[in-house]
Amino acid sequence: MAEVRAEMVANVWKVVVASGDTVDDGDTLVILESMKMEIPVLSEDAGVVTVKVAEGDVVQEGDLLAVIE
Repeated sequence: MAEVRAEMVANVWKVVVASGDTVDDGDTLVILESMKMEIPVLSEDAGVVTVKVAEGDVVQEGDLLAVIE
């Protein structure tokens, strides 16, 4: 199991995958927006993803974005 966490304070601009989707290592899971920059958050593992955020959420550094099993 891999936990994907936010590396900075940001807004969740777009959720690219849905819970239950199968992802590969390097796939984009969500896109964060901070200071008008779009920051893609990539999968660090292959497996089935469970998304823990929604578009429009504000996340803090270290917040859980997704779990890959």
